[in-house]
Amino acid sequence: MAQAPIQFDRASGALQGANLWERTAALALVTGSKISSHFSHRGYNGCANLLRKALPQRNIAIKLNSDATFAFPYGDGYWSKLLNRTFSYEDELDLLFLDSADVDYTLLDCGANYGYWSVLVSSKPFGSHKAIAIEPSGQNFPKLANNAKINGNRFETMKCAIGAARGIARLSGTKHEAFSIAGDQAGGEEVPVIALDNLLDDGRVAASGKFLIKLDVEGVEIEAMKGGVRLMQGDSVLLCEEHGNDPRHTVSRYILEQTPLKLIVYDPRSNRLETLTDLSILDRIKVSTHVGYNVFGTASAFWLARIDALNAKAGRSVQ
Repeated sequence: MAQAPIQFDRASGALQGANLWERTAALALVTGSKISSHFSHRGYNGCANLLRKALPQRNIAIKLNSDATFAFPYGDGYWSKLLNRTFSYEDELDLLFLDSADVDYTLLDCGANYGYWSVLVSSKPFGSHKAIAIEPSGQNFPKLANNAKINGNRFETMKCAIGAARGIARLSGTKHEAFSIAGDQAGGEEVPVIALDNLLDDGRVAASGKFLIKLDVEGVEIEAMKGGVRLMQGDSVLLCEEHGNDPRHTVSRYILEQTPLKLIVYDPRSNRLETLTDLSILDRIKVSTHVGYNVFGTASAFWLARIDALNAKAGRSVQ
């Protein structure tokens, strides 16, 4: 029988159910995150995963807010940064999701991994929104399903990849946060693929709805956009990963030059979501080659007005 998960409350810092060695490991994980944060957490994942090998196989359940619990294997290199209470995950998404708490929208969480954003967006402080968490990996999906279960099954889960059209693909990779169907995969896991617009065809969502569409699909962002033309014509915002190691800014270039969407990026210098007409600002923003940066694309007058209002609030807050 599996051990009960360790419990950690991000608000209070309380760690419960951990033995002495697991508490010592937590201290090391937090210290490592604080030190490595000065250079975009380079090396942290590898060190944490090494430490994990010395820990018993056990989950940790992190209370993200009063209505959101997120579980993952204790010592996981990608998610253990959450033990550091000063660490903030994907600030620009957090900003938009919190500001949109009063909007009746659905989150399409593509490449959901263990479901972090689906857990949060479906929680009361974020507006208790409908979310569909889509994850192709047979390794990741049970952890995603577990996070849906421990949060009252309040969001839907789908085991498939997102691409340009329905089909079958091969999923491979060595890191759970970076599994991909991109390229010619000889081995790997066979997974079903759907297009974003198939969610309309299959009656899972309605064209008249409002959507925030998170595309964390590891190199298949452009194919995913090609399969979501009808969704993008409506009240939708694409939240796409722009890879730090891509000096050509391929995803942003495609949005800007090949779609009718406005391209928007969070600029930490101005604390605003800036609408771009050229890509030069990304040379300054993408300071680390080993991390991803989120860019937004939308043709929706509704969402553009919301982003303008959010910028106005940000401007007032710094005065």
